[in-house]
Amino acid sequence: MSAVLNDEGQDILFREARSHRGWLDEPVADDLLRSVYDLTKMGPTSSNSCPLRMIFVVSEEARVKLVPCVSQGNQEKTESASVTVILGYDTRFYEIMDRLAPHSSMGSHMAENPERAREFARTQATLQAAYFFMAARALGLDCGPIGGYDAEKTDAEFFSDGRVKSIMLCNLGRGDASLLKPRAPRPEFDEACSIV
Repeated sequence: MSAVLNDEGQDILFREARSHRGWLDEPVADDLLRSVYDLTKMGPTSSNSCPLRMIFVVSEEARVKLVPCVSQGNQEKTESASVTVILGYDTRFYEIMDRLAPHSSMGSHMAENPERAREFARTQATLQAAYFFMAARALGLDCGPIGGYDAEKTDAEFFSDGRVKSIMLCNLGRGDASLLKPRAPRPEFDEACSIV
């Protein structure tokens, strides 16, 4: 793993990539969504726990259920996106840990402490959500993360058994670059980091 991603690859994932608010009317193939997941799942999680669960909202029927769950300022963006992804965490992820991490006893420990398991799952799934954004960008898609939504209402509509809890939404597709604002600055190294 000593290879370094070249400047073009770094631009695609980070420097030139933007969070989009407007979308071109271009469908995203189901096979491409599967490929995004196949890259996402390869990112590291603690004990290979992999608690991220996703629903890709593509159909008009599902979109009609989702749009009222997002804040008013996000409704138009969500209506125009090719796909909206509901990213959540499985509160009982540990039920398949014997298969995902046969070398670890984490699954049984988490099963005995559901509250700790929830917190752990949320943290690890949030980490996986970041991998999801990078995977989508690596495969030529643009992302528009959304925090402004009613999680309780969304979960009732899409995760009605209560097992999975949403953590964020992300619009996905080909972004309309003409609607982008100039890139905002980021904190400098000394503002955000220390080397000790």
